[in-house]
Amino acid sequence: MSKKITTESNSLYDNLDLMSVKEILDSIHEEDKKIIPAVKKTIPQLNKLITEILVRMKEGGRVFYTGAGTSGRLGVLDASEIPPTFGIEDMFIGVIAGGDTALRNAIESAEDNSMMGWEDLQRYNIGIKDTVIGLTTSGQTPYVMGAVIEAKKRGLLTACITCNPETEIAMAVDFPIVAIVGPEFVTGSTRMKAGSAEKLILNAISTSLMIKMGRVKGNMMVNMRISNKKLKERGVKMIMNNLCIEKVQAEQLLSQYGSVNKVFEAMKKD
Repeated sequence: MSKKITTESNSLYDNLDLMSVKEILDSIHEEDKKIIPAVKKTIPQLNKLITEILVRMKEGGRVFYTGAGTSGRLGVLDASEIPPTFGIEDMFIGVIAGGDTALRNAIESAEDNSMMGWEDLQRYNIGIKDTVIGLTTSGQTPYVMGAVIEAKKRGLLTACITCNPETEIAMAVDFPIVAIVGPEFVTGSTRMKAGSAEKLILNAISTSLMIKMGRVKGNMMVNMRISNKKLKERGVKMIMNNLCIEKVQAEQLLSQYGSVNKVFEAMKKD
């Protein structure tokens, strides 16, 4: 168990209910300032983790996020945004205690089942090339602990994202990512600073991997799904700027090939 669960420590503020709205907002902002320095300290360890994941991903490996409550929802969110942003399926999979129902409704007791975490992962035919990243701000959620421990026993690469020092999960995985953000503004409400830190770290992991997997050209999402007007306009602009052509021709090319990247590849061949 964590020697000091800072995310459960008393808030540095008191009498929140007596504060004005402006005082509440200013205080939350002051606490939010602590997130970025905490995340920055994780970069060396993130660099090592992403390098190891990349080797496996190039051989067909996937990344599994496993978590409960807010952490689980953030993992599912990050994974669900990969296909539309980078145009690739099933490379990131978010698994949450309690299943899809837990995305909208709190099923807090689901996180106490230490066997269910690994059982849920097995539904995806998880294998040696895959990576399991446990998401638990406390660092001791049984559902997540069970998943990463079983994964490591079987030789999978394991990591965690937590916001407390010296936790059980940090000692159990290959690569612990620890962002210590301190007590929450509302005592124990880890949907605030801790959740924000997790989101930033998840963004960094998935975005870095997708860039290194060739899903980005320059600074452009050339493999994004053209699923609405806004994205179509973005894609047309990319094609216009890179091929130095007029809008009508860019629209025709995008309609013909279906993605910005396919347009660029076709133009290379010509």
